Amino acid sequence: MRIFRTIAASVLLAALSLSLLSYGWAVNRQTQLASRLLRLHVVANSDAAADQSLKLEVRDAVLQRADSLLEGVHSLPEARERLSASLPELAEAGAAVVRQSGKDQRVRVRLEYAPFPATAYEGFSLPAGTYQALRVELGRAEGHNWWCVLFPSLCLVGAEELSETAMAQGLTEDDVALMEQAQTRCELRWRCVELWEELRTALRAERQEGAKSN
Repeated sequence: MRIFRTIAASVLLAALSLSLLSYGWAVNRQTQLASRLLRLHVVANSDAAADQSLKLEVRDAVLQRADSLLEGVHSLPEARERLSASLPELAEAGAAVVRQSGKDQRVRVRLEYAPFPATAYEGFSLPAGTYQALRVELGRAEGHNWWCVLFPSLCLVGAEELSETAMAQGLTEDDVALMEQAQTRCELRWRCVELWEELRTALRAERQEGAKSN
């Protein structure tokens, strides 16, 4: 019985080593990808239907203004610089929509680094990680939020346009491939955790068996 456990532990260790290598590669690629993206994060005042509807209207106004500001931009540093200089303008674009709706909600806009979960969009996904983002908060900012990729301009891009649009604004073929396979990478991440737990259990049983033998 002991020899079978030893074999099982060896197999699990080999599988874990391969998985960790793959996971390490995926983490490195995610970091590289994140360094070339800027996301949009719009947070509603609350989950009330009216607030959620207003969130989408503000999103459209901010997106329209941001797209205009980023026209002709082909690098993230330039995109960040233009947006940073225009934060009051972007906030006013959202505030105008709020005023027209008759609501009394403050609109706050800032650039930040923030953690994002794995997110699926039309035609691609992004792995979990820390990304730069333009964050738009409405009122108390306690409602469900809305995400997209502001730079490259992928918020309203269909799957058939993804590759061309992304690479025209600085992404590589490898970046696009990772975005298209992000869900697989996330599954691999959790599988690594599972393999690690299985290995720990097998090694613990092996030590206990050895202690009994002694």
